[in-house]
Amino acid sequence: MSLTAQLTEDIKTAMKARDSITLETVRALKSALKYAAIEKLGAEGELQDADALNVVRKEIKKRQDSVASYEQAKRQDLADKEKAEIAVLEKYLPVAMSAEEVAKLVEVVIAELGATSKKEMGAVMKALQERSGGRADGRTLSAEVSKRLS
Repeated sequence: MSLTAQLTEDIKTAMKARDSITLETVRALKSALKYAAIEKLGAEGELQDADALNVVRKEIKKRQDSVASYEQAKRQDLADKEKAEIAVLEKYLPVAMSAEEVAKLVEVVIAELGATSKKEMGAVMKALQERSGGRADGRTLSAEVSKRLS
């Protein structure tokens, strides 16, 4: 089932359950996906899975930034709402890689590319992001690569 079809089903389910947080979040995600598709492919285009996952991550990142801002402003009620939305959005991401899997993948890619210094970090990161298949975020990969290429 495509992500768009899954979102449509989840909207129906949330409406039936009267779950306003899930409903608002899924509608916002569906809208963000449509905007990204229009921007990239035109009015009738539909994003590939990799592009759609990037949009989901972008939406999660927005909410994480909002949580930090709300907590700094002592607005825990708004921060909790954003955290609930993050939980809903994370359901659409593939299962994240464990720390051991990330470390192993980084070792393999560095060995294959023969990288020895931070100058080669860009090439390593590009290969890692392709191989991880969206199962590890860039920040985690970058931290692991930095440890290995110091």
